[in-house]
Amino acid sequence: MIYTKHRQFNFAPDNSEARQLLSVISETKASPVSRSVDRPLLALYGCGNLGRMARNYLAHFGFKLSFALDLKAEQYQQDPAWQGVSVLHPDEVAPEQRNSCLLAICVVTSPCIPLIKNLQTQGWSDCVPFYDIAEAYRDQHPLSNGWIAAPFTAVEIQNISTVLSGWSDNLSRAHHLQFLSWRRLREEWSFTDAPVTADDRFFIPEILSILNDHETFADFGAHTGSVAERFLKIKKGNFSRIWAIEPDQANMENLRKKISRMTPETRKRIQLKQTSVGSHPGASTFYYGLGYASQLSRLGQHKIKVNTIDELKLDPSYIKLHLEGAELDALKGAQKTILRHRPIITATTYHNDLGLWELPLWLMQKIPDYHFLLRLHSWCGTGSVIYCIPNERWQNLKI
Repeated sequence: MIYTKHRQFNFAPDNSEARQLLSVISETKASPVSRSVDRPLLALYGCGNLGRMARNYLAHFGFKLSFALDLKAEQYQQDPAWQGVSVLHPDEVAPEQRNSCLLAICVVTSPCIPLIKNLQTQGWSDCVPFYDIAEAYRDQHPLSNGWIAAPFTAVEIQNISTVLSGWSDNLSRAHHLQFLSWRRLREEWSFTDAPVTADDRFFIPEILSILNDHETFADFGAHTGSVAERFLKIKKGNFSRIWAIEPDQANMENLRKKISRMTPETRKRIQLKQTSVGSHPGASTFYYGLGYASQLSRLGQHKIKVNTIDELKLDPSYIKLHLEGAELDALKGAQKTILRHRPIITATTYHNDLGLWELPLWLMQKIPDYHFLLRLHSWCGTGSVIYCIPNERWQNLKI
């Protein structure tokens, strides 16, 4: 696959303009494909969180990593996570290696295509986003962030148009189109008036402006508690309760250790629940041991109990869902809770094609009197989060 198209728009589109741009996406001929590992030299570019996950992923398949690259190579050379791997500055690699190497880009905090073009000018002839490699092995591993959308049908175009109309601001329409262009075409669109913000996921200004001192925060897909920690920091101890729900055993153990170091006053207001959530009670296979990517999957090693959120009988004022693609199922099992307590809802939408329209459309049709926003918090079609704010709280926005 050749990654060349990066389109910059100097406006965030209104509804009419968004529909026109959707037509551009739907009418453009493109057939993006995933990329298997087919070169003897394999390297990673970027040694942050994604780079570490990519290293573990490649080791799972027995792919030998030739080296890793980072502009801060000296820093990562001392990192235990990179022990046994040669971490180099890009300038340290010989020209013949650059030409013969498959370089997997493990950076989603900045635009990908300008980075690829820059690397190509330096002699790196074969650069590809890491998630496109992972997509080639989806039949063997559940990591799903590299999916590629098929050409849109007429019904899908209509449904996407409906969602574009349902957003409460033009910034959301811009981010939705940016998401669509990458997933459908592997084109990177960006909008001057709609920047991608990496540091405020789940706590955008609109959310911060309406949080009160009595929030009850339900964190589904709590991982090791980083989002709950941010909530604690933001609220400075002024909250009623946190439920941290996480099915992965290793993640839960790390979460318990983190909670144990908090003050007694904070600990007594945090409840941990080790379970998975879905649209119906029952059991399903779960893939353990992937850190923040652990998930319900047909490839899972063990059966795990699945509850509905309604069964848990919580009274949340804020629900956060990051479930590696199971967000819509979880929401379908939370309708009574949502209608009864009318919480703020935030949900990731980028792990599968439900984020194109089905997940947001379900929310827009099933939960009345809400406002809906979409924000991108990283690039390469990842980091998209839908924010649902009830009308009675929307009226208190201070931005």
